[in-house]
Amino acid sequence: MSKNRCIKSLLKRKGKVYIYLPNQEIAERFMQDAEREGFTFGDGVKPTERQASDIIALYNDMTISYVTTYGRIAFANLSAVEGGLKRVDYEKFISGKKYVF
Repeated sequence: MSKNRCIKSLLKRKGKVYIYLPNQEIAERFMQDAEREGFTFGDGVKPTERQASDIIALYNDMTISYVTTYGRIAFANLSAVEGGLKRVDYEKFISGKKYVF
Protein backbone atom coordinates (compact mmCIF):
# COMPACT_ATOMS: atom_id res chain seq x y z
CA MET A 1 0.00 0.00 0.00
CA SER A 2 1.17 3.51 -0.67
CA LYS A 3 2.96 5.25 2.16
CA ASN A 4 0.52 7.08 4.49
CA ARG A 5 -2.52 5.65 2.72
CA CYS A 6 -4.46 3.42 5.03
CA ILE A 7 -8.16 2.65 4.91
CA LYS A 8 -8.69 4.20 8.36
CA SER A 9 -7.56 7.55 6.96
CA LEU A 10 -10.76 7.65 4.88
CA LEU A 11 -12.90 7.80 8.02
CA LYS A 12 -11.98 11.27 9.27
CA ARG A 13 -15.57 12.41 9.10
CA LYS A 14 -18.93 11.10 10.28
CA GLY A 15 -21.02 8.88 8.09
CA LYS A 16 -19.97 6.20 5.71
CA VAL A 17 -17.61 5.97 2.80
CA TYR A 18 -18.35 3.88 -0.26
CA ILE A 19 -15.37 2.01 -1.67
CA TYR A 20 -15.46 1.09 -5.36
CA LEU A 21 -13.61 -2.13 -6.20
CA PRO A 22 -13.28 -2.30 -10.01
CA ASN A 23 -12.17 -5.92 -10.34
CA GLN A 24 -11.66 -9.14 -8.38
CA GLU A 25 -7.94 -8.57 -7.79
CA ILE A 26 -8.54 -5.13 -6.24
CA ALA A 27 -11.51 -6.49 -4.27
CA GLU A 28 -9.37 -9.23 -2.73
CA ARG A 29 -6.62 -6.71 -1.97
CA PHE A 30 -9.14 -4.44 -0.23
CA MET A 31 -10.49 -7.29 1.91
CA GLN A 32 -6.94 -8.24 2.97
CA ASP A 33 -5.99 -4.63 3.72
CA ALA A 34 -9.23 -4.03 5.64
CA GLU A 35 -8.64 -7.11 7.76
CA ARG A 36 -5.02 -6.13 8.45
CA GLU A 37 -6.25 -2.72 9.69
CA GLY A 38 -8.81 -4.30 12.02
CA PHE A 39 -12.05 -3.90 10.07
CA THR A 40 -14.75 -6.54 10.36
CA PHE A 41 -18.26 -7.01 9.09
CA GLY A 42 -20.92 -5.91 11.58
CA ASP A 43 -21.33 -9.46 12.86
CA GLY A 44 -17.60 -9.73 13.63
CA VAL A 45 -16.65 -11.80 10.58
CA LYS A 46 -13.24 -11.01 9.11
CA PRO A 47 -13.27 -9.50 5.61
CA THR A 48 -11.27 -12.33 4.04
CA GLU A 49 -13.87 -14.83 5.23
CA ARG A 50 -16.45 -13.30 2.89
CA GLN A 51 -16.67 -12.61 -0.81
CA ALA A 52 -16.05 -9.00 -1.84
CA SER A 53 -18.54 -7.02 -3.86
CA ASP A 54 -17.84 -4.19 -6.29
CA ILE A 55 -18.94 -1.59 -3.71
CA ILE A 56 -18.29 -1.86 0.05
CA ALA A 57 -19.37 0.60 2.74
CA LEU A 58 -16.97 1.65 5.53
CA TYR A 59 -18.16 2.96 8.89
CA ASN A 60 -16.43 4.87 11.69
CA ASP A 61 -16.86 1.95 14.09
CA MET A 62 -14.37 -0.03 11.97
CA THR A 63 -17.02 -2.16 10.31
CA ILE A 64 -17.68 -2.78 6.65
CA SER A 65 -20.82 -3.95 4.90
CA TYR A 66 -22.22 -4.82 1.54
CA VAL A 67 -24.15 -2.02 -0.15
CA THR A 68 -27.89 -2.45 -0.63
CA THR A 69 -29.88 -1.49 -3.69
CA TYR A 70 -30.61 1.92 -2.16
CA GLY A 71 -26.92 2.41 -1.47
CA ARG A 72 -26.08 1.55 -5.07
CA ILE A 73 -28.59 4.14 -6.27
CA ALA A 74 -27.01 6.73 -3.96
CA PHE A 75 -23.53 5.72 -5.17
CA ALA A 76 -24.54 6.39 -8.77
CA ASN A 77 -26.43 9.60 -7.99
CA LEU A 78 -24.35 12.74 -8.45
CA SER A 79 -26.64 14.78 -6.19
CA ALA A 80 -25.93 12.35 -3.33
CA VAL A 81 -22.21 12.93 -3.87
CA GLU A 82 -22.73 16.67 -3.91
CA GLY A 83 -24.72 16.22 -0.69
CA GLY A 84 -21.74 14.64 1.06
CA LEU A 85 -21.56 10.98 0.08
CA LYS A 86 -17.90 10.06 -0.23
CA ARG A 87 -16.93 7.61 -3.00
CA VAL A 88 -13.41 6.22 -3.23
CA ASP A 89 -11.88 4.22 -6.09
CA TYR A 90 -9.67 1.77 -4.17
CA GLU A 91 -7.42 0.97 -7.12
CA LYS A 92 -6.53 4.65 -7.46
CA PHE A 93 -6.29 5.03 -3.67
CA ILE A 94 -3.60 2.37 -3.34
CA SER A 95 -1.73 3.61 -6.40
CA GLY A 96 -1.38 7.12 -4.99
CA LYS A 97 -3.59 8.78 -7.61
CA LYS A 98 -6.57 11.07 -7.00
CA TYR A 99 -9.10 8.59 -5.65
CA VAL A 100 -12.31 10.46 -4.76
CA PHE A 101 -14.86 10.70 -7.55
